[in-house]
Amino acid sequence: MAIIQTVRGFTPKIGKGCFLAANAVIVGDVTIGEECSIWFSTVLRGDVNTITIGDRVNIQDGSVLHTLYEKSTIEIGNDVSIGHNVTIHGAKIHDLALIGMGAVVMDDAEVGEGALVAAGSVVLSRTKIGPHEMWAGAPAKFVKMVEPEKAREMNQKIARNYLMYSTWYDPAENPGAPEQFQA
Repeated sequence: MAIIQTVRGFTPKIGKGCFLAANAVIVGDVTIGEECSIWFSTVLRGDVNTITIGDRVNIQDGSVLHTLYEKSTIEIGNDVSIGHNVTIHGAKIHDLALIGMGAVVMDDAEVGEGALVAAGSVVLSRTKIGPHEMWAGAPAKFVKMVEPEKAREMNQKIARNYLMYSTWYDPAENPGAPEQFQA
C-alpha cells in the first residue's frame, strides 16, 4: 500500500478513483484530483510547500515532485502526463501538457497548455514555455509549435491509457482504484 504521511499538520488529500502504486510516497501538503495515477517509486513530497494536481494526471514511475521552502509551489493542471523519472521542482504545468521521460523542470518554470517537454530535457528556473510549444535539450530550447488538437488528443489518450493500466491491479489490494473498475 502507498505511503501517505502527514507532515507539519498537513495530510495529503486524494480524489476519487485514483490509483496509488504500492510503493508511491505522498507526503504533507499534497492535493490530488480525481482519476489520477501515481506510479511505482514516485515521490510527491509536500513537506516544505504545496503540491496541487488536477484530474486525470498520470505521474509515472520514479518521478519526484518537490518545492522550495516558502518560495515555490507545484501546480499541475488536468490531463497532464509526467513521464518516467521526471523531476519537477516548484513549477507550474498547465492542462494537457506532456513532460517526457527523464526531464527536469525547475523552480518557477511554467509549461503552457498542450506544451511538450522532450525526454531528457532540463527546463531551467523561471523559463516560460508557451501553449502548444515543444521544447528540448539541456538547457531546454524552443523547437517548434504543436497543433493544439493533436496535443489534446495525444494527452487525453495517454491519460485514459494510464487509467486503464491502473485497472490491471487487484482492487482488493488497491482500495484507491477507480470505482468503476472495482469488483
